[in-house]
Amino acid sequence: MNTFPETLDAAVEQAKEAAQTAIADGYNLVQVELVVPEIALQSEALALEFAQLFAATGSRVKVMFPDTGASALAKRNWGEQPFAVTDMGSRFTSIETQIAEEDEIFIVACPSAVEVERAEKLSQLAGDRPVLFLIPQLEDVAVVGIGLAARQLRDRFIKNIYSCYYLRPLEEGAILRCHPSPWQIWLERDSGYELATELTTKPMGEDLERLMIDLTNPQTANSDGKSSKKKMSLLGNLQKFLNALSQ
Repeated sequence: MNTFPETLDAAVEQAKEAAQTAIADGYNLVQVELVVPEIALQSEALALEFAQLFAATGSRVKVMFPDTGASALAKRNWGEQPFAVTDMGSRFTSIETQIAEEDEIFIVACPSAVEVERAEKLSQLAGDRPVLFLIPQLEDVAVVGIGLAARQLRDRFIKNIYSCYYLRPLEEGAILRCHPSPWQIWLERDSGYELATELTTKPMGEDLERLMIDLTNPQTANSDGKSSKKKMSLLGNLQKFLNALSQ
């Protein structure tokens, strides 16, 4: 059974173990999601930790950034490392040129919806080699769209990315998924976070909202059979959680 991460470092350690285990279990297209404001600013540091983790096992790791500027900055900051660092290509350079036969695992740092087509191409070119997306933001509706092509892209690619680790704070709790455990809802108590329920699929949208109302207001839900009309802000009250993670 998982324990709830009390610090950001603990969450990252959980995520690293989950990614390793998922890939060892045969998942070749995986993602680590930390749904925390401004976490994208930590993408370089996270990429370094994961790259060092897999390089230490003897794997030939290639770290990929969305653009040449980010990859150049990482190379400068990291110095000599036992793995390769590059970008996902550009309008002048195809992603095919960034992949070598000797590459054994690809770690992609914070790809956005702008790079979703290149991310899909990478997954195709990788074949049976693992691809790990760190804090991806591939589903921005404003970029990907909502039409037929967008739905086909989601069905063909995005939905097939396995969430080996997911952490998202809510108003009165958090969603946690840490492979191989199922999706979990944790509630905030005076003594810390307490596991409330486990689910086979990711809780989202109105289903998540109703579930949180039922879990946090059981007497109201059971007494009259109606959910509370209070509309929960799923992004509210984050500061306390973020303060705890950053200590």
